[in-house]
Amino acid sequence: MKITEIFQKNQQTLSFEVFPPKNSDAFEKVEKATGEIAKLQPDFMSVTYGAGGGTSKYTTAIASNIDKSGVTALAHLTCVSSTKEKIDTQIATLRENGIENILALRGDLPQGVSDTSEWEFRHANELVEEIKKQGDFCVGGACYPEVHPESANSREDILNLKRKVDAGCEFLTTQMFFDNNIFYNYMYKIREAGIAVPIVAGIMPVTNAKQMEKIIQLSQAFIPRRYVSLLDRYSNRPEALKQAAIAYATDQIIDLLSNGIEHIHIYTMNKPDVAAKIQNNLSEIIPSCKK
Repeated sequence: MKITEIFQKNQQTLSFEVFPPKNSDAFEKVEKATGEIAKLQPDFMSVTYGAGGGTSKYTTAIASNIDKSGVTALAHLTCVSSTKEKIDTQIATLRENGIENILALRGDLPQGVSDTSEWEFRHANELVEEIKKQGDFCVGGACYPEVHPESANSREDILNLKRKVDAGCEFLTTQMFFDNNIFYNYMYKIREAGIAVPIVAGIMPVTNAKQMEKIIQLSQAFIPRRYVSLLDRYSNRPEALKQAAIAYATDQIIDLLSNGIEHIHIYTMNKPDVAAKIQNNLSEIIPSCKK
């Protein structure tokens, strides 16, 4: 099923993101974890794609397994430093494996690289156009409530986002955020700019302090004082921190749903227990969470 068809049901949705292994040694462990998450029967599940296509075969395998379990799969695809031939081969592989949904991403620039003028794909909108040429896929993209790190300002970022939507992007999933007010302000700006596609709010329950440090470094996300206090208080008690992080994420989600945001995406970090607890917390709120 295409994700746009799920959205057309006009119901609130909960979806999960998982990531493939970096090598074959970890495949069985990751396959088991993603299988357990799929048993929760979310509205759909997305599978990430390593930098430069390093996990491409595992992304396809995990997405295919999810699809076979009866859950709609969304495969990520990045084009950074890739060729048209490689991208077309990967698109064909996804199609052959029955994957109908692709999240089109440029991907992070390799360390030390600044000149992309010789690349065949320099921006995500170019990848969106290529996917649309290659088959009847439902194509999504990413958006950044706190502005893409490489954009000069919010205005430039939203102009780039509109190019992506105009190229055929049918829905957008946000980078993780921890302050809903930032998201609401962003929604106002993109709707004012004429971007009308469904927006999926990306939420991450951060269950350890080191993970938060990495998030701040990579995404530059604003961390509210309330969350900082949570980390300070429970960083040495892993199970307490996990419970508190799940409660914080649940509170974020309920506030979003109460304010008319229909679609929630959880960055699970391949943790079935985290996904299950959040789903259970929403069992009477989101129709698909009631099992």
